[in-house]
Amino acid sequence: KKEAVEREKRLVESKKAQVLRARKDAQNLLNQANKELEKLESENPEFIEENSPTKRVGGDITKKFGTIVHEYPMLSLSNTYSEEEIIDWEKRINKLSPTPPTYVCELKYDGVAIGIRYEGGKLKQAVTRGDGTKGEDVTTNVRTIRTIPLSLKGEYPDKFEIRGEIFFPLTNFNRLNDQKAELGEELYANPRNTASGTLKLQNSAIVAERGLDCYLYGVYGERLAAKSHSSAVKSAGDWGFKIPDEGKKMISKCSNIDEIMSFIAYWDKQRSNLPFEIDGIVIKVDDYIQQEDLGFTSKSPRWAIAYKFKAEQVETKLNEVTYQVGRTGAITPVANLEPVLLAQTTVKRASLHNADQIAKLDLHQGDSVYVEKGGEIIPKIVGVNLARRDKDAEQIEFIHNCPECNTELVRKEGEVQHYCPNFIGCAPQIKGRIEHYISRKAMDIDGLGPETIDLLFKQGLIENYADLYELTFHDIVELERMADKSANNAIKSIKESKNIPFESVLFALGIRYVGETVAKKLAKHFKHIDALIQADNDELIGVDEIGEKIAQSIRQFFESETNRIIVERLKTYGVNLEVVIEEDASDILTDKTFVISGVFEKVSRKELKELIEKNGGKNTGSISAKTNFLVAGDNMGPAKLAKATDLGVTIISEDEFLAMLNL
Repeated sequence: KKEAVEREKRLVESKKAQVLRARKDAQNLLNQANKELEKLESENPEFIEENSPTKRVGGDITKKFGTIVHEYPMLSLSNTYSEEEIIDWEKRINKLSPTPPTYVCELKYDGVAIGIRYEGGKLKQAVTRGDGTKGEDVTTNVRTIRTIPLSLKGEYPDKFEIRGEIFFPLTNFNRLNDQKAELGEELYANPRNTASGTLKLQNSAIVAERGLDCYLYGVYGERLAAKSHSSAVKSAGDWGFKIPDEGKKMISKCSNIDEIMSFIAYWDKQRSNLPFEIDGIVIKVDDYIQQEDLGFTSKSPRWAIAYKFKAEQVETKLNEVTYQVGRTGAITPVANLEPVLLAQTTVKRASLHNADQIAKLDLHQGDSVYVEKGGEIIPKIVGVNLARRDKDAEQIEFIHNCPECNTELVRKEGEVQHYCPNFIGCAPQIKGRIEHYISRKAMDIDGLGPETIDLLFKQGLIENYADLYELTFHDIVELERMADKSANNAIKSIKESKNIPFESVLFALGIRYVGETVAKKLAKHFKHIDALIQADNDELIGVDEIGEKIAQSIRQFFESETNRIIVERLKTYGVNLEVVIEEDASDILTDKTFVISGVFEKVSRKELKELIEKNGGKNTGSISAKTNFLVAGDNMGPAKLAKATDLGVTIISEDEFLAMLNL
């Protein structure tokens, strides 16, 4: 028996050695072929292809990653840590769906969301999620990831986008940290942040060496053959993409809440055995038509939800509470903690949000507190170990005066936040408004970060965002650590910001409660800054989705003489403070609300929406009594059709809609 065991052991070792030799030989052949191809391409550059296998090893240098607008917005999912909320979500879906839906459960990979566009079976462009509306072009670095195909196989759509998650395999991440340790350098904190940083490296050869990986699982396009999410994922596997392995239970179709909960429970226990990190489970309605019927909220799809695994919790000492002043004057208390390792990062600070939170926790000086990461990202204090509290410890009381300018704080009735009312003279508020103004979602001014804004403010070169347009090359280049090229880029970007659309300028002004969506509605309604300034309370409330609180905030902003002077200065500098009417635009669809459903032949869904907005109409995702028209294409959702019929909504075809615009 002992000899038989030994023979079996020798046989296994022999087979293992054969596999290792074959793998080594294959890699040598691959390296040899790559070198030969590199040589041929260098000698015949006219034959180099964008998706050549030599791109896998990197070597390209990217000085700046361009900003790309997503054709299909990359919305975030609603998150929950509660199984009860998953049960409630599933009940709502069942209630809203005419037929019982099938669900798909997937792993929630802890990495970097990516959207990759293919044309004619070739990798064309890869873009990060960014803010969901636009992201960064990281195509050069993504080409080095060997599990992402440069060319597809089989039958695939001519144009489509596939989305997934790029992550750092734990073996590769640990190897990288071992190398850092040998060099005596600081170790990387966690795989997710390191994957994100790696994807932004300028040298693609380094990206190739690190060995990022990717799972792709979401297919987007105008005319896809697949009728469901699960079938689209399966097709993507046939085209050559690395997709979640159904055999390993990485993806599973579920018909009810019990099966969903079983999938969650399985991976809550098994996730530590994976060669990469996950932080939860994603549940989606499988059928595309049912997805369309369920629609979206302003931030996320109704047909999907993410369950996040319970966050890790640690105990540490509260050293002191300090206070930060935001751009709106809001005062945020911050807990300064004894450094502690939490979810692979060292935590030193945690937000306490407001005075009510401090009172709720009943915090005392020197308390031993429990800390966890909300969404496994933002540290927060969730409790106090009362057994370790010193008998003489003093209770922490919220401050009465601004920590920056000493102005007495105010707290309006019904609000949880304290504010510093010194709008004009409080330095953090001034700098915060300027930083908001130059941000990507606002005026998108490159080359001026918080440190540069701080230096410009301290030297008296800027006191508000209008002052940016008076800066010269010499003002900027003389700042610490600022080179000629950086200064030129900053001046150029400031100049280019004058062409930013009015809705973005309106958001950039920093009016309290006026976010991107509200700014867009205000710009569309008033069309010019002067009309908005002169609008009374009733006119403002008359705008779709503008309530009393927002209207009051807008009035207060423009009643300030300081703000009106700044706006007038922006006008003189040529900043765009009115809606630019396109040549082929009209008001023919004004006061008409549309819902689009199905697949169209002559124009895409995106083009239909653009035509509606360009001609004064309004797009919504769900049918209500306020809907005027349902534009119906092929394979439209039966639930939308039924609801439109019940409510008496006019149903029109693609041709009938185009005829309304004389197209």
